[in-house]
Parts: sequence; C-alpha cells; structure tokens
Amino acid sequence: MALRSFRHLPSLLCASSSALARALPLAPGGCPALLPAGHWQCVHQTLLARQLATKKAKGKGQSPAKVNISAALVEDIINLEETSGDMQAVVEALKEDFNRNLSVRTSPGALDHIVVMTKDGKFPLNQLGQISQKSPQLMVVNMASFPESTAAATKAIRESGMNLNPEVDGTIIRVPIPKVTREHREGLAKLAKQSTNKSKEALRKVRSKSVNQVKKFKNKVSEDTIWLLEKQIQQMADSTAAEMDKLLAAKTKELLG
Repeated sequence: MALRSFRHLPSLLCASSSALARALPLAPGGCPALLPAGHWQCVHQTLLARQLATKKAKGKGQSPAKVNISAALVEDIINLEETSGDMQAVVEALKEDFNRNLSVRTSPGALDHIVVMTKDGKFPLNQLGQISQKSPQLMVVNMASFPESTAAATKAIRESGMNLNPEVDGTIIRVPIPKVTREHREGLAKLAKQSTNKSKEALRKVRSKSVNQVKKFKNKVSEDTIWLLEKQIQQMADSTAAEMDKLLAAKTKELLG
C-alpha cells in the first residue's frame, strides 16, 4: 500500500519545500503539471532546492534544510517509528547507567547490579546477598544464603570501578565508603565518557541497520527516495547523539562539582 503511495510523495515534498524552492523557475501552482512517466521531476526540483538552500545556509552559518518524510508513506520500506524507538532506547539505557553506576554518593542501590562470576554463571550481587547500609560510611553484604559465592562477590565489588575496598568476615562483606576525592570524581567522569562512547557505538549500529534496510529497496524505488530516507535516518541519529552529548555534559558537571 505504502509503495503505491509514492506517486503522491513528490507533490508532498514539493509542497513542504516550496519556501526552499522559490529561487527556482516553477509554474504558478508551485510544481509543473506532470505526466505519470515524469512525476519524479518534482522530487529533482526539491533536491536541487535543498542543495541550494544548504549551500546558502552554510554561507550564512545556518543549519541546512532538513528532510521530514511521513512514516506512513514509507512503511513498506522501513518503520521509521521503530527506528526512532530503537535510538531512544539507547539514550534511556545511557541514562540508567549514569543514574545507577555513576554517582559521587555511594548507596546500597549502587551495588545491586554488580555482576558476580560464580561456578553456576553470572548473577547480580543483590540476588546472592542482602545489601544494607549500616552507616553513612559503611555498607554490608550478607552472603549467608550463598556462602560459597562470598569470595567471588568480594572480588566483583573490588573490581567494580567504584573505588571500593571490601573486607570479609565469614559470610559478611563489609564495604567502607571512601571519602570523595578529586581523583575519584575525575575517574567517574572518565567512566561517563566511556559509557557515552559505547552508547554512540550502539546508536551507529541502529543507524546502519536502518540504512541497510532502506538499501534493500534500491531496485524498487527511485534513487531520490533512497537518498531522502538515508538523510532522514542520519538526521535522527545526529539528533540522538546530540542528546547524549547533553547528558554527558550534565553528568560531568555533576561529578566534578
């Protein structure tokens, strides 16, 4: 159904881009009357207008024109809403990582998802031991339910990157909370940067997957359509990456104080 709708895409694009195409010699109606065989002429005019607008915008230091294709018109090629959702999921995962693992103040919740390697596999610490905070300077992990995993849990806490030095007393793991030093703050800021870079790599995978999906239709739709979709997907990725940069800037400011 959506592929058949492409015959309407040129006029929609032309109408939405009339402001950009004023410099071109168009018919009074905004787009020339087109025969079915020549209906992509309007898209070519739109593309030319966008190129001219982009060059003009760059000369004035403005942002280039953006593509905004209706998701309904291309649903048989790619689900743009799904692509947007996948990109936003990467952002939400980064937010969760920042909130859970990168905090100047260490709380019991910060230990919950430390991964412990046991002989039976990997488990989050809160599934193996009971975590509590005895005082502002001390957390305790009671490993009575899984005493055989006490050593592995201690190792996982020590290697968590949270600057913690656990002490073992039978099945009790005491975790003194260190004073917050400048070095510790800077270490957390570096971890935030690393997490953001990993998230951007995940974002690039989402973008590449979407572009590859579009390219599967290169023999079924025009090159202009492929170009427009690739450009819109790139715009979505750029916008998401910019959102990540803002999150990183805010987190870095919070961590460094």
